[in-house]
Amino acid sequence: MDIELVDPIMIAIPVFVILVIAELIYARTTGKASFEPKDSAASLVMGLGNTVSGVVLGFIAAAWFLLIARFGVLNIGYVWWAWILCFVADDFIYYWSHRWAHTVRWFWADHVVHHSSQHYNLTTALRQPWFSVFTLKFMWLGSILILIGFPPGMVAFVGGLNLIYQFWIHTEAIGKMPRWFEAVMNTPSHHRVHHATNPRYLDRNYAGVFIVWDKMFGTFEEERADEACRYGIVRNLGTYNPLVISLHEWWGIAKDVAGSKSPKDALGYIFAPPGWSPDGSRLTSKKIKALWAERQAAGADDTGANNAEEPAPVPAE
Repeated sequence: MDIELVDPIMIAIPVFVILVIAELIYARTTGKASFEPKDSAASLVMGLGNTVSGVVLGFIAAAWFLLIARFGVLNIGYVWWAWILCFVADDFIYYWSHRWAHTVRWFWADHVVHHSSQHYNLTTALRQPWFSVFTLKFMWLGSILILIGFPPGMVAFVGGLNLIYQFWIHTEAIGKMPRWFEAVMNTPSHHRVHHATNPRYLDRNYAGVFIVWDKMFGTFEEERADEACRYGIVRNLGTYNPLVISLHEWWGIAKDVAGSKSPKDALGYIFAPPGWSPDGSRLTSKKIKALWAERQAAGADDTGANNAEEPAPVPAE
């Protein structure tokens, strides 16, 4: 039998607000963090919409989890070791889910909302999508742990803890953490790389809590002192309109599918990496990185190479 647990994110919201205010004061007094009022306001609106969406549509995922719980292979209860194992396993699954959210356009259309800010501060952590449930990602993300036998309430709770951890790493106010911490845990330095559009940094550092997953699967990149992170998406939106932020990539998929010449092309526009096109005329992240690598090999300086992605006609991750 499952038990009902308090949503840890709802408890953490007041702490989020206090930390945002503290970072804003720090930015104003030291200049070591960047805030843009309209951008931050847009992020807060996106965060509010995400919370409302979770309340209104959360029953869909909850119903699914309860439905499949009866098929769990094991019967793992609320014992202390299960909490630890569930938390680590959830973070491992999060790594792959996050990686696919950058390499499958269907999922990127949802996740791009979080990357759409050209600033990097704690309000960016709150810039979240409104319609995640319709990607159906929940049907396999949490399902794996539940089918193993972890209680749905435990799975939901540790998932919330994972997201709470990630809040504090969205800041420029913190430089490098102690070396031992940087080696194991996700940190502001590691996550700045993840949000950067520099070719060197694209498709890197997908970790939620433990950066070891990136090191294990070849997606880790160190933040460099000689190359500052440039934030946003490859082709920035140029608007603070929440509806555009929320729906622009879905609209892009719809237009591409409507104009496709074959079912194969239509599926490519939906499930291939962001930036894919049948004739290869658009730039995916892999192409951007390849162009940058060619420039590096030819002796071009980083400033020129970092602009390799700018002509992309649609956002890439």
